[in-house]
Amino acid sequence: MMKLRDLLGDGAVAFDPSIGSQKAAFERIGDLLAAETDAPAPAIAAALAERERLGTTGFGGGIAIPHGRVAGAGEMRAAVVRLAQPLEWQAVDGVPVDLLVALVGPEEAGAGHLKALALVSRTLRDRAFVAKLRGAADAGALWAILSSVEKRAA
Repeated sequence: MMKLRDLLGDGAVAFDPSIGSQKAAFERIGDLLAAETDAPAPAIAAALAERERLGTTGFGGGIAIPHGRVAGAGEMRAAVVRLAQPLEWQAVDGVPVDLLVALVGPEEAGAGHLKALALVSRTLRDRAFVAKLRGAADAGALWAILSSVEKRAA
């Protein structure tokens, strides 16, 4: 069974106090995921922004799951970004977003894309897990939480 950890590379986790807009969030995610795929950062950011224009990826509870498909992505990859200041995201519950779990996959990823979205959604329904992520002071702490939770769940 696939786990969130399986989608994350070591460098795809960030605590970023400087992000002040969706555009900046997508650019940061693009940078993180470009290092994990063969897709260029601007293409990733553009794919995420394009998907967001179709409808909000604001999951609720201060969480967004931006996702997109882009040439060169290879396999499904994820990035986790915790924001210092919540952003307005037009989330389904109206709550500003401070936790982003982004997914990028290849253009032809049909079922794989949907399975990854379902996995992330299920994982983020665990309130204790989300509270731990929100308590992380930096990227290293985020990575430690993601790694330890996934190991215990195995």
